[in-house]
Amino acid sequence: MSFRIKLRPEAESEISETALWYTRRGIGLGADFLDEVATTLSALRDRPDRFPIVEGEIRKTLLRRFPYVVLFSIRGEEVVVISCFHTRRDPTHWRDRLR
Repeated sequence: MSFRIKLRPEAESEISETALWYTRRGIGLGADFLDEVATTLSALRDRPDRFPIVEGEIRKTLLRRFPYVVLFSIRGEEVVVISCFHTRRDPTHWRDRLR
């Protein structure tokens, strides 16, 4: 079974802003970041339940090359991406998004 991926608007913004930040830092880095996010989302599409639970129904996975965490939940046949943030950022900033 393949899950659908739904990016919350906040997560989409985080991904776009981060890609832009990396683009300004070096040629190809923004594209590399987006490729890494796409690879991660593909893994979530295939088997989201293999990733650890952080709190309640929220799960997480780490990007391999970049210091970012993707937080998501599984809702039926859909994976809802809540946040994609730097590992040095306050890990609780996403909680407001659950309301």
